[in-house]
Amino acid sequence: MPDPSAREAYDEWHRRYAVDAEADTPWHRLVRRHLDWGRDMAGRHVLEIGAGRGGFACWLARQPAPPAALVAEDFARSAVTAGRQFAVANGVGPVRWAVGDIQNVAHPAHAFDTVISCETVEHVPDPRRAFAELGRVLRPGGRLFLTTPNYLGPMGLYRMYLRVRGRRYTEEGQPINNVMLLPLTVRWIRQAGLRVLTVDATGHYIPFPGAPPREYPALGRPHVIMRWFALHSLVIATKPPI
Repeated sequence: MPDPSAREAYDEWHRRYAVDAEADTPWHRLVRRHLDWGRDMAGRHVLEIGAGRGGFACWLARQPAPPAALVAEDFARSAVTAGRQFAVANGVGPVRWAVGDIQNVAHPAHAFDTVISCETVEHVPDPRRAFAELGRVLRPGGRLFLTTPNYLGPMGLYRMYLRVRGRRYTEEGQPINNVMLLPLTVRWIRQAGLRVLTVDATGHYIPFPGAPPREYPALGRPHVIMRWFALHSLVIATKPPI
């Protein structure tokens, strides 16, 4: 059963933020860069799990040749309500909105051609179970787009520094903040029975005491190596034929 206190905390967290109508976060830009619309979206059955307040789901639904079915689910009821209300107010549809748990996805196996999960697995008690569920509901030949922070870099060192100082690191105050490392993310995706197709990442930040981290794009070169140390990571994987 989901933890009621965690659900309450995330309900309250989402109430503090508006819908990202343009879906213009670094992780959404990564997904958009790699989507093959004809293969992944047009006429497909698509699940976005951990959809938050629904900005990206609404962006997908507004594009030409939208999915045949688009399901947007989130653990927080307040987030789902915000997404549904935004869609109605802006004439966006069709999107099926639902409360759901990425660790126990309420859909049968092989239900979706495309599964999208952005910035979610790091905020659940059991990330490995979440990976297994994502692999279960993806159909053979379908593709998973998963983004998560990668702390194999300066921001990971900053987390270690805070721990030594007895301070807790949070991502904008969220109650669960697992340390995710890109090589570990790739490993867990493979253990879920999926084949990794693409690894990409962006965002090279240097933290400064008393100030927001500053991004230094020059640190990302050469990309083939430095992507493993960028903060915002994307892994694209497919489910092999049975």
